[in-house]
Amino acid sequence: MQDRKTHHAHYGPWLVALGAALWGTESAWRIPLNELFDAKVIVFWEHVFILMMFLPILISQFHEIPKIRARTWAFLIFSGFAGSAVGTIFFTLALKYGNPTVVNVVLNIQPVISTFGAFFLFGDRLARRFFLYAGIAIVAGIFVSVTHPTQIGVSFESAGLNIGTGYALTCALFWGLSTVAGRGVMVGMSLRLASSMRIVVGLVCMTLILVAYGKLNGPALWPEAAQAHPMKALVLLLLLASISGGIPLLIYFQGLHLTRASTAGYFEMMQTLAAVCITWGFFHASLYPHQVIAAIVLIAAVAMVQHVQRHVEHRS
Repeated sequence: MQDRKTHHAHYGPWLVALGAALWGTESAWRIPLNELFDAKVIVFWEHVFILMMFLPILISQFHEIPKIRARTWAFLIFSGFAGSAVGTIFFTLALKYGNPTVVNVVLNIQPVISTFGAFFLFGDRLARRFFLYAGIAIVAGIFVSVTHPTQIGVSFESAGLNIGTGYALTCALFWGLSTVAGRGVMVGMSLRLASSMRIVVGLVCMTLILVAYGKLNGPALWPEAAQAHPMKALVLLLLLASISGGIPLLIYFQGLHLTRASTAGYFEMMQTLAAVCITWGFFHASLYPHQVIAAIVLIAAVAMVQHVQRHVEHRS
């Protein structure tokens, strides 16, 4: 039994790393898809294909649904709306209008947001050094976002800030709060049902959003650009939903089940590494030297936020 636990301890974190790294590949598909579809339509199709993959899992967990409490449903609906639907729309828009490498680095601010959210919603304690490291992360995030830091005092435009950075920060806010809501979901239902139902809620939200914007029709769902390259569009959507969607979700949570929380956070940073390798290496979205330094400081500060917070959790 001890040997089995040790074996799990060895490969569990690497499953977390693999799942996170596969999540980091989504820029490879979203960036070219932005040339074929509206951002909201991309996210809609993404949910359709992931739900098709998760349907067997969802059906096998149907017996749990009547047992779900109202509070858990509330957390699930918010998680699906904020994280799976709206947050993903803003991420897709951020990749379209901003420097994709900057976008993927700035998103590392999420743990700071989720820690604040857990403090207000669940009454979690904040470590004494939380504000120090959170402040460093925020300042570093500003320097990552600007191409001309000496012009920050002049104007945002002169400093090189663009709407893509704004979309990235909005995405980080929604995803960070969604993480907090996800914690509330996990208390009230199994992991398999929670992951499947989040996709269902996300798809319902995306359908309502498309109806509101008048895009739930043939020309909008499959526009002329996609009609001109139908195989390209279909393959990219399938790759997004599988390699960067459903598959890493299953791998990541299996790894998380076998890994200490204090260890998993550091292996999750493989997502940023994979994303930067793709956006910089394949799409040539390079960073200035000061942005590289700021990115390293940002990731290190966020790692310290997670580190000091886990020490507080262990003492609680």
